[in-house]
Parts: sequence; C-alpha cells; structure tokens
Amino acid sequence: MNNYKFETMKRIVIFLLIILMFPVIRLSAQNTNLEKLNNYKIGFFTKKLNLTSEEAEKFWPVYNDYQGQRNLIQREKLKLNRNFNQNESSLSDNQLEEMGDKYVDCLVQESNLAVAFHKKLKEVLPPVKVILYYQAENQYKIQLLNELQNVKQQQRLRPGRNF
Repeated sequence: MNNYKFETMKRIVIFLLIILMFPVIRLSAQNTNLEKLNNYKIGFFTKKLNLTSEEAEKFWPVYNDYQGQRNLIQREKLKLNRNFNQNESSLSDNQLEEMGDKYVDCLVQESNLAVAFHKKLKEVLPPVKVILYYQAENQYKIQLLNELQNVKQQQRLRPGRNF
C-alpha cells in the first residue's frame, strides 16, 4: 500500500513537471524562431541595400532603435483595440472619446517617429540607399507574407502534422 502511494505521487510529480516545462519549451522555440527571423531580416536588408561594413555599423543601431520604439506604439494601439473590443458595450461616450484621442495620438507618434528615423537614416546612408531602404522594407513585408501563406498552405496539405 505504501509503495502504491509512492508510485502515485511519483506520477503526479512527473506530470506536474511536464506541465510546468511546456511553456518553457514553447518560449524557447519562439525565441529560436524570432532569432531566425531577425537573422533573415539582417541578411535581407544588408543584401538589398548593399551595405558596406561601415554603413551597416551605423544603420543597424538606428534601425533597431526605430523598430523598438515603433513596436511600443503598435502595442499601445493593440491594447486600445482590445480594450474597445472587450468593453465596447460598457464604455461611456467620454471613455470612447478618450480612447479615440489616444489612438490618434499613437498615429501622430508613429508619424513623428518615422520623420525622426528618416532624418537619422539620411545621416548614416547615402540618398540612394535611403530610397532603397524604403523599397526593401516593402519587399520584406511582401516576402514574409508570401512565405507565411506558403507555410500555411503546406500545413493544409499535410493534415495531422500540426502541433
């Protein structure tokens, strides 16, 4: 009887450990994918812009700072959208007006950030590469969307392999 309790407890502990490890494993996989995506982006822009080592040394800190600030603004917009979607029926007119004002403020912040980024970009890259950057940014987005669609289509063709 005592051995039975020990075996049962052992199984429960193992089960709990597996459950607790699952988020860590998923986070690790997400970090790996994020790292792959980041490396892909670096290669893509470096190739499209034909960056010299000096240009790359100046470009990437400016670009990374811009992307970081832009991501913060986009998260704020997303938070506002979620708040509206979850609480639409219970929000007062004043709250709705405030949310609208905050959303437009985010758009203004994005515009100001884009202007500041453009000025910094002109300081670190020649004019032709500034224009090439904007073209490459659009090409990068299109290429990512196409690859995402291809992955989804391949997953549909191989049912039962999606985890």
